[in-house]
Amino acid sequence: MERSGVIRRSSSRAGAARKVLPGFNLTLGYSLLYLSLIVLIPLSALLLKTFTLSWDQFVAAVSSPRVLASYRLTFGASFIAALVNVVFGLLLAWVLVRYPFPGRKFVDALVDLPFALPTAVAGISLTALLAGNGWIGQYLEPLGIKLAFNPNGVVIALIFIGLPFVVRTVQPVLEDTERELEEAAMCLGATRWQTFSRVILPSILPALLTGFAMAFARAVGEYGSVIFIAGNMPMVSEITPLIIIGKLEQYDYAGATAVATVMLGISFVLLLVINALQAWQRRRSGAN
Repeated sequence: MERSGVIRRSSSRAGAARKVLPGFNLTLGYSLLYLSLIVLIPLSALLLKTFTLSWDQFVAAVSSPRVLASYRLTFGASFIAALVNVVFGLLLAWVLVRYPFPGRKFVDALVDLPFALPTAVAGISLTALLAGNGWIGQYLEPLGIKLAFNPNGVVIALIFIGLPFVVRTVQPVLEDTERELEEAAMCLGATRWQTFSRVILPSILPALLTGFAMAFARAVGEYGSVIFIAGNMPMVSEITPLIIIGKLEQYDYAGATAVATVMLGISFVLLLVINALQAWQRRRSGAN
């Protein structure tokens, strides 16, 4: 009887050990094949095309004054937009989590609109609003405030497409924070600023940094929503993705891949930063 019980338990463990998906070797093979077709082979082709250039040609392609100006605009505007999104994304996430109000679910759904909206549609809509003859721009331009067809338009477009990343990263962390700690800080005489800076901010800081990095990385590669509102003036309001498109239209494939390789390297570094921030956030959540 005891032996049969042991056999039944062993059989149940063996059944539980079976996986719904195929075995490790087959699953890993399919995964590597899919990854190679979708990611590795296109990136390898990009690098191989870049290697057709000599080092001097590569440096000349990625460091011309026009390309350097596009780097400054792309990364500078992306950084400013990500900073703005950190502040207002945190405020929006706080309101959605902490305050009930009529239409909250509708506002919560609107946050995801930049995810679903085609970027070209977003660019056209922003241009219709902010251009000199637009609904809002017609009142601002007589005051000397120009928000379209210059770097200001680039920043606004990048703010629009990056806001959901901050909100959706911070919102679940705010929902999980213990309000009892805030109440205890208030009872001990802490001011609102002290409660926020010493109790709330440390708990949401990893998520906030992750949202900043994701919004920044998304803005660096944005194209569709920017080209309609930027004006695309060389050395003034021309972003790096537009430089790449221009080189492709001129059949300068090697030059286009050289600039794209620089962007790829920077994007890879940003991805490592995002993963490191997410790992830090998980460690902090586990420690708490």
